Amino acid sequence: MRQHRTIPRLRLLGSLLLVLAAGVAGTGAAPDGAAAAPAVRPLGDIVPAPTSVRPSGSPYTLTARTAIRVDADSRAARRVGAYLASVLRPATGYPLPVVDDDEARGGIRLRLDARGRELGDEGYRMESGRQGVTLTARTPAGLFHGVQTLRQQLPAAVEHDTPRPGPWTVAGGTITDTPRYGYRGAMLDVSRHFFTVGQVKRYIDQMALYKINTLHLHLSDDQGWRIAVDSWPRLATYGGSTQVGGGQGGFYTKAQYREIVAYAASRHLEVVPEIDMPGHTNAALASYAELNCDGVAPPLYTGTEVGFSSLCVNKDVTYDFVDDVIRELAALTPGRYLHIGGDEAHSTSHEDYVAFMDRVQPVVAKYGKTVIGWHQLAGARPAPGALVQYWGLDRTGDAEKAGVARAAQNGTGLILSPADRLYLDMKYTKDTPLGLSWAGYVEVRRAYDWDPGAYLPGVPASAVRGVEAPLWTETVSSSAHIERMAFPRLLGAAELGWSPAAAHDWEAYRQRLAGQGPRLEAMGVDFHRSPQVPWRTE
Repeated sequence: MRQHRTIPRLRLLGSLLLVLAAGVAGTGAAPDGAAAAPAVRPLGDIVPAPTSVRPSGSPYTLTARTAIRVDADSRAARRVGAYLASVLRPATGYPLPVVDDDEARGGIRLRLDARGRELGDEGYRMESGRQGVTLTARTPAGLFHGVQTLRQQLPAAVEHDTPRPGPWTVAGGTITDTPRYGYRGAMLDVSRHFFTVGQVKRYIDQMALYKINTLHLHLSDDQGWRIAVDSWPRLATYGGSTQVGGGQGGFYTKAQYREIVAYAASRHLEVVPEIDMPGHTNAALASYAELNCDGVAPPLYTGTEVGFSSLCVNKDVTYDFVDDVIRELAALTPGRYLHIGGDEAHSTSHEDYVAFMDRVQPVVAKYGKTVIGWHQLAGARPAPGALVQYWGLDRTGDAEKAGVARAAQNGTGLILSPADRLYLDMKYTKDTPLGLSWAGYVEVRRAYDWDPGAYLPGVPASAVRGVEAPLWTETVSSSAHIERMAFPRLLGAAELGWSPAAAHDWEAYRQRLAGQGPRLEAMGVDFHRSPQVPWRTE
């Protein structure tokens, strides 16, 4: 069957959703002037916007007899089915058994089809009609992403953890969907404030709903070292004993880190661990005097200034330390990447910085990982295959941007995280109680309304591997804080990473985002209710 890819259809869908939202807004009262959500969510009224949407036929309604059907010989599909059932059972109250697919009609069918090359590594097709819903993908990751689409097509009340009345209806038609970029990330800084395994898992679940596939953990900084290293035990026990403001800090044992990695993998997210160096290293320097050029350990640090610390680039022990840390961390991390930081090394000369990176990058390769570094790495000599993560601003100087562009032109891939667009720790407005403002205020439209493929002058679009939304935690110390700063801006980052460039449209996006308000509320997420968005109620 001919595939209907179509960006014009997306434009039409956006217009239809605008009309629908306007009609709903005029048909009933809702708190604070918000519009009521439609009883059946229009096909494609989700975030991120799908690649192709073809509404047709009758909707499907889940009932107490609905089963989730999977191929008998597919353990991967069965795992995705079990996940879907665990999400839907609490609110629906239905048993939703996961059963072998006997070719009978009806219910929710999950299919893995290795022949579906057009769906790529993460794409899926969802077909819905009166008899049931079929999700087809080439890979388990694609099937999992399709489940998130099915989940969002159901009423937002399905996210509650106690029974709700329903009905649980999915609009009829076909969605065919593949991501724009293979790297769609969110970063959580657990160094400035420590977050427990449970808190990290909660954030992973929230990211997965919006098809984010990478969790970047910032595991070390001046204020805290957060991962156990057997060969250097004081890094965690002493370097991890505090945080910004002087709290008790904490660290992950190796078993706890593995638990996070495994949980992320169950949601089809890859964990990218970061050990920032040669700067942002006071926690390590305080833990081991020999890492300092003068052999004197500084005190632990609980402030928020940057750029004052550096490993001693000219000491051999520094590279013994680096080798040990990377070896142990690589052994714990099944993913492809290891992030070596490299930003704000103001206490390291340029010559020493280049020499340090020349010695450290081969260590990452020796242990089977690919280097990621902040964009200052572009001013050194990025290793073959390395990725550079750009965090500059619109106003960043031309010379710095030109250096990143040269690296990209020479084959270095880029992850885009411009601070005045995607830093989730920036205040929304001057009145936002949490966050910082050194990069400016970042409201919801600013976070969304830019094109990663055309953002940096001189950078080939093919060099952009994806986007990532970092959350630094100088002012963030609880899950409630994470959620207030990340949501709803993280959804914009997710759409920039997934949806085709031609689907980018602020007016259509803000209407679809409005429909996510009741879903976030049902999930217990206390998000920022931006006045730029006409939030709906359920």
